Amino acid sequence: MSRDPLVLERVIGDVLDPFTGTTTLRVTYGSFMVNNGKDFKPSQVVNQPRVEIGGNDLRSFYTLIMVDPDAPSPSDPSLKEYLHWLVTDIPGTTSANFGDEMMCYEGPRPSCGIHRYVFILFEQIGRKTVYCPPWRHNFNTREFAENYNLGSPVAALYFNCQRESGWGGRKLYLGRDYWVRTPDTSYRSVLHSTE
Repeated sequence: MSRDPLVLERVIGDVLDPFTGTTTLRVTYGSFMVNNGKDFKPSQVVNQPRVEIGGNDLRSFYTLIMVDPDAPSPSDPSLKEYLHWLVTDIPGTTSANFGDEMMCYEGPRPSCGIHRYVFILFEQIGRKTVYCPPWRHNFNTREFAENYNLGSPVAALYFNCQRESGWGGRKLYLGRDYWVRTPDTSYRSVLHSTE
């Protein structure tokens, strides 16, 4: 079994195909850094995050996508993927502030269940080669990447978010065991649990 959180939480599968990361991606909301599987409340992610891009030089350009594959609810994701943010033409070694915001940031507002919010970074084939989709709902990262010749992602991160009054963690069913994510974002087995 893979220990990659992107695989465990089905980001790879639901949103992305398997890929090898080649560029650093750092996302922070205020003083809180996004790590795969970290829990946030909507009040913590209401403002646009700071996103720093790695890369080799300023002549490489990147596209940043933020999606919710669980919209409107994880049990019925009929609007998946919901596009929360799209920034193109980000020069390597800089931040998203230096790119062209095609779709303005819309902070997470999950109404039910625990949602995954995924940041995906692609390297562009050139500047001004990626354009804005017509709407946010039913966005498809794979199709978008194919339409604009973006290839495989070069980096991805995700966090979990539920409504302010929500509690509990995401559960995974693997074979006959349930695995519950604990507050330190590790997993523990709960044999034959139905909770």
